[in-house]
Amino acid sequence: MTHPNAILVTAAMIGSIVLWATAGDILTASAMRQLGDLDVIRERSGIWGAAVAVVTNGRFGLGVVCLALSFFSLLFAFSHRDLSLIGPAATSLTFVTNALSARFFLHENVDHRRWTAAIFVCVGVALLAF
Repeated sequence: MTHPNAILVTAAMIGSIVLWATAGDILTASAMRQLGDLDVIRERSGIWGAAVAVVTNGRFGLGVVCLALSFFSLLFAFSHRDLSLIGPAATSLTFVTNALSARFFLHENVDHRRWTAAIFVCVGVALLAF
């Protein structure tokens, strides 16, 4: 029998991975939209100018930090819990939170196929967890 606290700790680990990954994805996508077409920047300023434009963007930097925190949260979870649950659950739930965040923060048009896929992902994670 699994101890109730173990379930909460596992859920917190998965939640941390998903939170940081989603924040990182949304921030980096927002930064790239803010910068615009990198080909135009490269034509105007060269490849180094395009690289500097990306690296010096605050949202991009914060997004990279969030993605790094997600990665280290994933490593921590792998060292304490089963890969067979942590890997699929974190990846699948990140898909769902990315769809939600893209819709509400980036104002993307998330079509019915993605929402249907998100529902199936949630069902799959629930089957894994129980």
